[in-house]
Amino acid sequence: MVRVPFRAAADRVRHRLSQLVRPASRSRTAAPKASRATDRTGATGPAGPKAPRPAVPGDLAAPARSPWLRALGMLAVVVLGAWLGLLAVGSIRTPVGPMDTNMTLRPSLTGGSKINVAPLGALELDSHIAPLRLDVDVDRLDPERSQALVNQPERFSGLQDEVTRDVAAGTRELAVRSCVAVISGATALGLVVYRRPRRALAAGGLALTLLAASGVSAYATWNPKSVLEPKFSGLLSSAPSLVGDARSIVTEFDMYQQELARLVTNVTKLYDATSTLPVYQPDPGTIRALHVSDIHLNPAAWHIIASLVEQYEIDVIIDSGDTMDHGSAAENGFLDPIRDLGAPYVWVRGNHDSTVTQDYLEKFRNVRVLDDGKAVDVGGLRIAGTGDASFTPDRTGPGGNKAAAQLEGARLATALRDQERAGTPVDIAVAHDPNTARATDGTVPLVLSGHLHRRINEQLKLGTRLKVEGSTGGGGLRAVQNEKPEKVHASVLYLDRSTRRLQAWDEITLGGLGLTTAEVSRHLPEENLKKDSPGSPSPSPSSASSSPSATRSPGRPTPSP
Repeated sequence: MVRVPFRAAADRVRHRLSQLVRPASRSRTAAPKASRATDRTGATGPAGPKAPRPAVPGDLAAPARSPWLRALGMLAVVVLGAWLGLLAVGSIRTPVGPMDTNMTLRPSLTGGSKINVAPLGALELDSHIAPLRLDVDVDRLDPERSQALVNQPERFSGLQDEVTRDVAAGTRELAVRSCVAVISGATALGLVVYRRPRRALAAGGLALTLLAASGVSAYATWNPKSVLEPKFSGLLSSAPSLVGDARSIVTEFDMYQQELARLVTNVTKLYDATSTLPVYQPDPGTIRALHVSDIHLNPAAWHIIASLVEQYEIDVIIDSGDTMDHGSAAENGFLDPIRDLGAPYVWVRGNHDSTVTQDYLEKFRNVRVLDDGKAVDVGGLRIAGTGDASFTPDRTGPGGNKAAAQLEGARLATALRDQERAGTPVDIAVAHDPNTARATDGTVPLVLSGHLHRRINEQLKLGTRLKVEGSTGGGGLRAVQNEKPEKVHASVLYLDRSTRRLQAWDEITLGGLGLTTAEVSRHLPEENLKKDSPGSPSPSPSSASSSPSATRSPGRPTPSP
């Protein structure tokens, strides 16, 4: 008899739970009854429609998620599926001339193209802006095709057309395969996530739309001149000084044919490229200036500068200040290697350099110290500059007085105008603080500065180009206090000897303390990029040695940190 009340209580609990968990099923079964009752009576009775029931947690009949959340979820599925599809099947192997390559499209925020030549390094081009990057991996030289070129030298005449056809065919095949990979990946992931064919097909259609938009973006921003401004890394970082730009390669293609025949016979000879390619001497119309700054007592900087002077055959070194750290007389011995760098040295005082430092450098025969707008003729250029208006060796005060720097810049601009009126216009102005340098706008074609430990290239309003160099000393000895070491920066400036105007520059970036990376990127002023004529003068070395088998001088080391 006692079990009856307990059984009744258990039945009531189960009934309550069933009402909470399965209200939707009850409402679905109640709806037909209501409709049938209405059909039979013609009016709404006890079985008619009821007022909407408030949503209960766990109710399957609760309102759906926000449309924005559904759209974001669909977009995430499409992007992830497309990326997985590209990783799985979005690459092709295709021959390009005597080489076997692997072409791949990769998601990227910046776009561009990257050519990997293992183990020599990589070549990066700003070829387009799109969420896709083209990676080309040069895997190997095919022995049979290479030997055929060696045995039949006449085939070199058609090698350029053959390479063009191979690249075009590979790009078309890569585009088709990438479309299939993107659509398949997005559709498959959509089917796994949503388990509805219609939603999966919608994901595939959205993926195709995004891919088409990326293709339109790449086509609209395609930059065929990006080959003139490549960025080299690894062992290829010495390429600009060895082979010049694309136009000089075309003009000396006959020599490259003969040298290529010797290189392709064995892949190991790629390591000897620097000794088998023709030697290029500086163009008679080109002046090479090395811009350094903010060495901050780093002794490794002198080895780097000496190597760059020899490798690039520098005519003049321009130092925009902060060579020292405290400017004390005890530090002066650090400056002695300047005597043996192999090129004239133009120097202006930075906010970490004192007049004691300046007086010491003025005693060096190969050093030209500039201050108060003084101008000198050196290395085929007329250069003027001024020392920094502040002296903050301990870095305890503010980083510099902007008003004082601008006032110093006004004085420098006045001196530059005086030089112009005297018939001796200045080609390059130098000041440590960019605030001082900006005040010279309109009085000189090019002004150089440092101080910020980062690069800036800016065309000022009145036509003067401002170039701010990073730290050639990698931030100096104090760089060890930072979480990551600063990189070492220097730039080689190419100027026409007749007009003394900037034609191009190479930005050299070396890994900082404890790192061993090296990059060299070529840049041209905007006005030079607009010149489409292949016969225009090249800023890089273009006069080849008369002998195709001439070797690179063994005394020209590659810069390393």
